[in-house]
Amino acid sequence: MKQISRRKMMKTMGLASGGFLVTPLMGFDEHNHKLHLPDESFLSGPEKSITAITLGAGNRGNVYGNFASKYPRAIKIVGVAEPIEIRNKRYCQQHSISPMNSFETWEDVFDRPKFADAIIITTPDDLHYGPCMQALEMGYDVLLEKPIAPTEQECKDILELAERKGSIVAVCHVLRYAPYFVELRKYIQEGKIGELVSLQHFEPIEHVHMAHSFVRGNWHNSKATTPIILAKSCHDMDIIRWLVDQPCTKVSAFGDLKWFQKDNKPEGATARCMDGCAIEKECPYSALKIYHRDRQRTYVFDLPEDKALHGDAILEYLRTTNYGRCVYQMENDQPDHYVMAMEFEKGITASFNMEAFTSYHGRRTRIMGSHGDIVGDMKKFVHTDFLTGEKTEWEMDSDGHGGGDWKLMADWVKAVSLQNKSILSSSINASVESHLMAFKAEESRLDAKTVTL
Repeated sequence: MKQISRRKMMKTMGLASGGFLVTPLMGFDEHNHKLHLPDESFLSGPEKSITAITLGAGNRGNVYGNFASKYPRAIKIVGVAEPIEIRNKRYCQQHSISPMNSFETWEDVFDRPKFADAIIITTPDDLHYGPCMQALEMGYDVLLEKPIAPTEQECKDILELAERKGSIVAVCHVLRYAPYFVELRKYIQEGKIGELVSLQHFEPIEHVHMAHSFVRGNWHNSKATTPIILAKSCHDMDIIRWLVDQPCTKVSAFGDLKWFQKDNKPEGATARCMDGCAIEKECPYSALKIYHRDRQRTYVFDLPEDKALHGDAILEYLRTTNYGRCVYQMENDQPDHYVMAMEFEKGITASFNMEAFTSYHGRRTRIMGSHGDIVGDMKKFVHTDFLTGEKTEWEMDSDGHGGGDWKLMADWVKAVSLQNKSILSSSINASVESHLMAFKAEESRLDAKTVTL
């Protein structure tokens, strides 16, 4: 397990009759980062276990499913809908799901009367609205992967139905559960920087991640899925809104697709990297380099259990899927750089940059107040007191979401078990508000105007 430096390692979460006990907890996200729950405040429930059905047995479905495998007395996965056969089969085996509760599509689940407490929705972005609305109509509580839905109206529809039904809906804004952001917010709330004046937030996507997800990958076309400011950065909209703790009143945004387009295709480049491309060995975005030689991000390929077969399987995927195509010859339209300015009530301002062309990832934050400032990089931050000049450093080793994925699961399980939505850090109302910031930013970028919320 990754250690929290300069702090006593906190005990983590386990189960026994009547609730959670303190035992080591660790899992893995889709990038094989270790996940842990380092805060004992999450150990006060649940009073009874819950059952859930997972819609979408891909990367995120398995992150949350792994929590259930670790803590079967807190949550039991009793059904799955997944059209990719190998994913469906593996998920059923992992959770001992009955064949009668294994479905090909999410629609099939709702042809049956309600047979679980909750639904976990980890389908593609454009398939969030339909299953969420149906789940709420049938009385299920919901864990909904971000983004809520691809359009502003659909987000509002889900909010209205959730409130009308009194359902518990947790949107997977996991950064609210990351110790780094929790501690940052505490510093602001406790007045350690005086009065908050402004905030700068930077999300470096990292060049290979950009090529993988937003040029070749599932989110390469904003019209078929969601705009990148929502698909990638609704986490950031949410965390900015959470830190500022005031409604956003105006946004203005700029950005474009500059590099990953046909005009920049090098001479000698072929349609696929493995088709004899003349510059393949010199290209940092070579699919052969990324997936075959370096074995990065191969979790998307549903590789066979036998590792000896991985090489040939990867090559077959590169021959037949978008992951093997030239990054300059895709049908992508997502901006590779994005700048956004926000104004909040009480005159507080914030800026956000999302950049593809970095060698690193991990969000950066600068917070400016009347009596101090904070500079952080998601693993540590330094607070400087203007009066004394004293610097206070807070530091921890972090997984991809800063430890937030399983903390979110722990709270959601307890909220459903106790039927108490106040346990959740983020309400569906708050999640919709931060989504609106992203929708209005995209409106501003496309129409070249400042937009009032």
